[in-house]
Formats: sequence, structure tokens, C-alpha cells
Amino acid sequence: MRKEASSKNRVGPHVSSRALPLIALTTLAALGLAALAIFWAVRQSDSAAIERQLQMTERSIRGIVRELSLQQEVVAVWDDPVLQLNKTPLDTQWIDENLGSWLTRTYGHDQVYILNAQDEPVFAAVDGAPVEPQAFGQIQRDLESHLSEVRAAPRPPARTSPEPAADGKHLTSGRAVYDAHLLKLIGRPAAVSAMRIVPHSDAVTQEPGSEFVLVSVRFLDGAFLRQLSEKNLIEGLRFSSTGDKAGDEVSVPLTSDTGSRIGYFVWKPETPGTKILGIIGPAGALLGVLILVLMGLLLGWLARAMSALQSMVVELRASEAQAQHLAFHDVLTSLPNRALFDDRLDQALARTQRGEKVSVLMLDLDRFKHVNDTLGHHAGDGLIRELAGRLSKLLRSSDTLARLGGDEFAIVQTGIAGEGDIEALCTRILAAVREPFDVLGHQAFVGVSIGIALAPEAGTDRVEVMRKADIALYRAKAEGRGCYRIFTAAMDETVKVRGAIEEELREALATGVGLEVAYQPQVAGAGKPIVGLEALVRWRHPGRGMILPDQFIPVAEQTGLIAQIGELVMRDACSTSRQWPNLFISVNLSPVQFRGEGFAERMIQIARENGTDPRKIELEITEGVLLDDEGQTAQTLKALREAGFRIALDDFGTGYSSLGYLHRYEVDKIKIDRSFVNSLGKEDSATAIVSAIIALGQAMKLTVTAEGVETQEQERFLRSAGCDELQGYRYSKALDREQVARLLDPTPRLEQRSALTIAPSTI
Repeated sequence: MRKEASSKNRVGPHVSSRALPLIALTTLAALGLAALAIFWAVRQSDSAAIERQLQMTERSIRGIVRELSLQQEVVAVWDDPVLQLNKTPLDTQWIDENLGSWLTRTYGHDQVYILNAQDEPVFAAVDGAPVEPQAFGQIQRDLESHLSEVRAAPRPPARTSPEPAADGKHLTSGRAVYDAHLLKLIGRPAAVSAMRIVPHSDAVTQEPGSEFVLVSVRFLDGAFLRQLSEKNLIEGLRFSSTGDKAGDEVSVPLTSDTGSRIGYFVWKPETPGTKILGIIGPAGALLGVLILVLMGLLLGWLARAMSALQSMVVELRASEAQAQHLAFHDVLTSLPNRALFDDRLDQALARTQRGEKVSVLMLDLDRFKHVNDTLGHHAGDGLIRELAGRLSKLLRSSDTLARLGGDEFAIVQTGIAGEGDIEALCTRILAAVREPFDVLGHQAFVGVSIGIALAPEAGTDRVEVMRKADIALYRAKAEGRGCYRIFTAAMDETVKVRGAIEEELREALATGVGLEVAYQPQVAGAGKPIVGLEALVRWRHPGRGMILPDQFIPVAEQTGLIAQIGELVMRDACSTSRQWPNLFISVNLSPVQFRGEGFAERMIQIARENGTDPRKIELEITEGVLLDDEGQTAQTLKALREAGFRIALDDFGTGYSSLGYLHRYEVDKIKIDRSFVNSLGKEDSATAIVSAIIALGQAMKLTVTAEGVETQEQERFLRSAGCDELQGYRYSKALDREQVARLLDPTPRLEQRSALTIAPSTI
């Protein structure tokens, strides 16, 4: 019996604790549903009224353009104006009474102009009164293209139907030819129509091309707004060029026919639902308060009796929740950790069997190590926390963001429609990460590379999907970082090919067979002979044939083999420099090779071992070397320049070029990227950029070299602009030493000349 009583005592509080929130929830739900129903009805009523006003306003605005041209047609397609306008002198009184002031009085046109065949104003009326024709000058520039369209339109045949017909960009209706648009004139929104003045009958002839043009302007503020407000019963209708509005106002954007924003029509909308709510709201609120008070009194005694027990339950649940959270979440960011991420990914992949698509995004920060090294690990932790917050705001509640460790994050994106959803998310992520991070009083800048695998296309096994996402991430980093790549089967094959290339490249370096150095001549910009050679590495593979640098250099950089390749090219360049001491030899440096420990000392040692004058060797670096400066770049460049090497900045203008770099690092030469040279004569911007780079080099007393010169037109422009050196297929492709020797022979044989691509005028 005691056991039974004891059992009942334990059950009683449990039942009460369940009943208390149930009663309260039921009451609140009922009140909430009632409130929601009222607010929903109010919102629907207000929305319907606002939508009606928006539609009426927009129709009125768009209709004024067609209405303007129809009004013009009354006087523009008429025999009498044609006869009157061809009289000398011009009867301005007749024109004003029948065209100018008449259009203002009858239809409210604000400005009326008549232009002769040369688009010169012969009559002008403003606000219903004639003015000097030169008044047309204040709007002439804005209407030039539209007048050209009207002039260029072919004269239409007479039509039996008054319906307008499209003729290119010209609108025709019967004998009328016009061009009507919404524009912004002298800072005001305006409907403008330009129409040819043509005879209505065949009794009067008009020589094609000699027609006068009637221009009418109706400003859409002022009187037009008052009429529109009265017609549609719109309160406080006004025009705003910026769209500024009070909290309860709405607006209709006004866009010109060219797509530019003219401004906005703003007004205070009619909200019948809100007015009704203002009447019944106080009574409803009072009733709700009374119900809540009664319910509170009813449940108060039960709540007090259960408070102690509830406190114990809350503490226990809090402890359990904390333990659960720590087991599956990252301590620094509170994001899911790898364990929870794996579980969420397994669940998402299981749903792909029902047709759902899932994407896995692997994220890796760029330049995060630089933040840790320069600002300390506390700054790095702050950056990671802020990044987690930014990323979380970009995701849906159904997605999962996890921190896998360090600066590595991963996202599971579920319920996607296709690659468009993935690309939209990646674009938002890249933009969010590019914004500066405020850490410990400093601004830090990092980037992010993203690899994506789409399931079930990439498989439904978690390990396989993540492996493929990692491959895509590897591709994003290899292709410049700060971007995203979606896994394709070709990437998997590329990984295997890269592995084979790495193995065979190691063998080529070990045996010394296959890797060759070719030289492309550089000529003086003033038409003098060859002044230098650029050393370019080639790989003559026994099975794959000739492999270009862009296929194996990235592999060499990622595997650490680039240092050996760079030294091989440097030794060959030093030997070539001894053979032709009157030429300088350019050697390209990889950013990875440049940042290697003891790099400057190795270059100096190779030149010394080969007995080469360093002043004849030119080392080419990219802007990426300067951008990734971690304190060693300036010291390395200084050591090289003190040893006598010349420094050239390659691909100038394509990255983060700035005067600061040129001053800080004291380079000797800048090389204009071939993309700008190739665009000469095709794009005005390229011509301006190339001219600016040459002028900059001349001002700073730097040698300027143009790469990729292929045509006579490019050569002529570059020489006239003062470019110091030219390089490209117009002069020669990359040659081996034997071909270079024949090219430099002062008395080459005829058959030798025909075998080379060098232009004879430059030898």
C-alpha cells in the first residue's frame, strides 16, 4: 500500500506539469490564431488596395507615352502644316495657333518644338507661349538619338487600319512615323514624342528626307501628377528622384526606355484594413487581456506548486544539453563538428534515393596563415568566429555548416534544384569573405576557395562524396584561389594524370632527359636589332610529345619540383648569356620558387659558377609575388638587385598593379600583358591602358616591354607610343640555341631565313 501511495505521489506532479503548459498553450494558441486571423484580413485588405493603386498609377504613366503620340498625330499628319512650314518667311502666328499653343491648350503639352530637315529648331512654344527656337538647345542632346531614329525610319505606306505597326525601333501608324519615350529631361521626368510632319492626302507632296519634325514634351510632375492624383484618388502623390519615402508610403519606379532609372512616384496608400483595425483593435486587445488574467489566476497555484520540481528538471536538462552540444559541436564557433557533420551528411545522402539533390561544399581559407603569423593566433581565432557568423547568415535552416578544423569548413546544402542554387550560394560566400575582418584592432583580408560535389551524381557514399569535393577544392586552389569549382569526372581523371605527370617529371629531372630551354627574341621598340632573349622551359615527353609549361609547371609548384626546374633554366640561361654577352637573358620565376628558403643565394651562386655577369640576367616576377609578401620579398629582391640582376614585373596590369609596388620594390622593367596587346585596335580601353602603362614606365624611367605582338598594326602603335621592347610571333617563336645562332648570324643563308619567323626589318 505504501508503494502504491508513493507511486501516486510521483505521478501527480508529472501529470500537473504536463497539464499546465498544455492549458496555457491552448489558450495562447486560440488567442494567437484569432489575432493572426485579424491581422491577415487587415494585411490582405491593405495589400489589395495598394496593388490597385500601383496598377492604376503604372498604367497611367505608361499610357501617357502612347497618348502623347496620338495627340501629335492630329496636327502632324495634315496637309496645311506641310504647306505652311515650307513658306518663306515662316508664319509663326499660324503655327503657334494650330500646333504650338493649340497642343498646350488642348492636351496640356508643356513644350512644343518644330525642327527642320537638319534638326534645327524653327519654332518653339513653352507653357503655351512662343519662345525663341534656341530654347530647344537645353534638351537637344538628350533627344539626338531619338531624332535619328525618326529620320532613319522608312516612310510607311498609307494604312487602312489605325493600329500602330513596328518598323525596327520606329513606330508607325497610318502615315505617321514617330518615336516616343519616357526620359529624364533637365532633371525632370518627361514623356517625349518626336513625329514627322507629313501630308494627310496625296494632294500635297513631301520630298523624302525633307520632312519637319514635331517634338512634344509632357513633364510627369506638376500638373500631370495633380491630374493623376485626382483621377485615381491617390493621396499625396509626388515625384522623387531618389525614391525617399516615409515609412507608410509606397512608390512606383519610373524607368526610361533605355533602362536607366528616372525616379519614383511616391504617395501615401489607402489602407482600409488598417482603419478597421484601429476601430476593433482596442476592444479585441482588452478582451484578450481579460482572458489572460483569468487564465493566469487559474493556473497560478499549480505553477507555484511545481516551481521547485521544474527547477530541478531544467537544471538536469541544461546539463544534458550542454554535454550533448560539446560532443557534437566545435568549441570555438559552436558550429557542428566533424562527427555531427558526418551524421547530417549521411542522412542527406540517404534522401537522394527519393530523388532529392544534395551538394557538399568544402571551404578552405586563403591567406589565413598570414593572419596568424602577423597578428597572432588570438586574431586568427577571432577571424574564424566572425567568419562562422557570416556564413551562418547565408544558409537556410535546412542546411548544415560545420567546422572541420583549423580554417576548414564544410556545408551540406539540401533540397537544391540544380547547380544554379549552388552557384548562387558560392557567390554570396565569396562576397562575404572578401569583406575585411576586424580583429584585435586591425583589418584582416582573406579569401576562400570552395570545392563542390553534387549527389547523387558524385555518388551516395559519404567518403566518396567528400573525396570528390576535396578534388574540386584542390582545383579551385590550383586555378587562382578565391573561386569555386564543381566536381566533374574530368577532375578525377586530372588527379590521376597529375600523379603520372609528377612521377614522370621526377624521372626527367633525375635523368636530365626531356626538359629543354627555348628562347624567344625581344627586339628594340625603335626598330633596332634583337636586344634580348626570354628563356622558356619545354618538356619533350617520350610518350606524350611536347608538353607546354602550363601543363606541368603547376604540378611542379605543388610538389616542390619547381626549384629544380628553375635552377635548370637558370643554368641554361647563364650558359646562353656567355655565348651572346651583348644580349640580356630573361628568366621567369615561379612565386613558389621565389619564396623558397635561400632562393637569392642559389641564383647568385649559379651565376657565379657559370661565370655569368648577373647584369645580363633579367629575373621576371609576377604581381602575385608582391601581393603575397610576408616580409621576405623586399629582402630577396634587394639581395638580387645588389648582386646585379635586373628585375622585371611580368603581366603588368592584370592583377593588383600599383605605384606603391613600383616604388617599394624598385623594379627595372614592366611587361605589358599580351591580353592588352591582343586587344589593340579592337577595344578603346586596351589602347588607353597600354598608352598609360608606357607613359608610366617613361615617367618612372623603367623599361617597358610589350608581349604577344603579332600584327603590323600592333607594332606600329607600340612603337609610336614609345614602347622600349617588343616580343611576339611577329618577330619569332621560341627557338632552340641552334636556331638562335642562325638568327643572329649577320649573313644568314636564304634557306635559313625562310626557316625562321623573325621579321627581316628587325635583324
